[in-house]
Amino acid sequence: MLNFSYLKITFIAAICLFAVIFSLPNFMGDKKVGFLPDSRVNLGLDLQGGSYLLLEVDFKTYLKEDLQSVASEIRTVFRDEKVNDERIGYTGGINVIGEKIVFELIDSSIAPQVTAIIKEISNELEVANIEGKVSVGYNEKALEQMLKKVMDQSIEIVRRRVDETGTREPDIQRQGDNRILLQVPGLSDPDNLKEILGKTAKLTFHLLDDSFPHPDTTRTPVPIGTKRLYSEDGTAAFAVKNRVLLTGELLTGASSSFDQFGRPAVNLTFNSLGAKKFAGITKENLQKLFAIVLDGKVLTAPQIKSVILDGKPQITGNFTTREASNLALLLRAGALPAELKIIEERTVGPSLGADSISAGKKAIAVGIVLVIVFMFASYGLFGLFSDIALILNMVLILAVISVFGATLTLPGIAGIVLTMGMAVDANVLIFERIREEIENGKTPFAAVDNGFQHAFKTIIDSNTTTLMAALLLYIFGSGPIKGFAVTLSVGILASMFSAILLTRLMVVTWLKKKRPTKLAF
Repeated sequence: MLNFSYLKITFIAAICLFAVIFSLPNFMGDKKVGFLPDSRVNLGLDLQGGSYLLLEVDFKTYLKEDLQSVASEIRTVFRDEKVNDERIGYTGGINVIGEKIVFELIDSSIAPQVTAIIKEISNELEVANIEGKVSVGYNEKALEQMLKKVMDQSIEIVRRRVDETGTREPDIQRQGDNRILLQVPGLSDPDNLKEILGKTAKLTFHLLDDSFPHPDTTRTPVPIGTKRLYSEDGTAAFAVKNRVLLTGELLTGASSSFDQFGRPAVNLTFNSLGAKKFAGITKENLQKLFAIVLDGKVLTAPQIKSVILDGKPQITGNFTTREASNLALLLRAGALPAELKIIEERTVGPSLGADSISAGKKAIAVGIVLVIVFMFASYGLFGLFSDIALILNMVLILAVISVFGATLTLPGIAGIVLTMGMAVDANVLIFERIREEIENGKTPFAAVDNGFQHAFKTIIDSNTTTLMAALLLYIFGSGPIKGFAVTLSVGILASMFSAILLTRLMVVTWLKKKRPTKLAF
């Protein structure tokens, strides 16, 4: 244990140099030095301040809309298909009730053939029949896959909306079956965040029903195939045809701008398929009114005055500049598959975060001072070596957190403070063993060699069990618990390096240089 090869010494020096270089930017403020990296510690919500939102994905409504689409397809198939050379007859309509599509066959004897026809629509559908009363729904596996798909899509779109530029570094996690935890450190405008997340951003294009005035001031019921929608401010009504001519899924870009009169507008760009469809729509419907609908609200209903061939229409309406910018962001990020409901909201002010940082700094400073004084008072020069290793241990933790971009939270600071005690714990084991060896009459070299050798296994075992606990906290924990687990894990690995390698190198170097005949503890 007293021999160090040049390769091992170089490795230890390289790790120490890495720790210093990658931790320095955290002490430079906003200043940049050419040879230093840009990586810094990211402060969490509790330290930097920001917004915390717990969102619930409205999967029930999503499933209902999906089943309504399936029900519509079943109606179409029933019109086209024949059983025993007769059309499929049913009474009471095909309706969605709960998580099932229900209808009643006029002739219950054709239920097996009807079941086979419905299965052809999707093999994920289950069909139950009791004396001609048929219910159709998704099987359990299909529902689980559908929920997972909706949650994955929602998380990704939330990430795009909140962090389009990649600089905010939000913490977005799935919680439970249908909830999303969103934390955005440093966000100064939580109302804007809620506004961005509160819209599903489903953009559709429809023709207006020519038999009604526009805006529609009548109170007469609209015919089948038409629905009455309102403007965003609710002041104007429009009779909009149900048929969707084009959707926002074919968009490749959206940007806010101004129209020819200086009013805020949104420029859209379709892909090649979307541009071709849009050109066909405008060609076939010249002089007709065209409704642009977002989340069930009519943004604008202009008249098609010319054929648009380039697939780059412009939306104008009663927008403010901010609303146009937000709409462009929503359309770029894509439509949410289901509505998000905010069920919990918290805002941490920057002053509270500053107080937390100040308290954390004090805790770390007091902890370091107490440990340094204790180790020097207990073990003299060897304690001083341990103190130097402790300081480099803290620097190494800071460097690793900076390099991997881990977010430092208040529990993370607690993990660092805990690590300081653990960092010298290994040295205490070693030094106490050296003290026992000296009392047993061993020479300084033999005592140090036996001390490090016999304490090595104990140090590895104790740190490995703690590392396993930290790993479990990281896997099964969330938010602040993960922050604690990360700093604790990094601290354990750093403390093993500082105790087993760094402190030993300093002790061995001193022994070989001074060659003392006895050690005074």
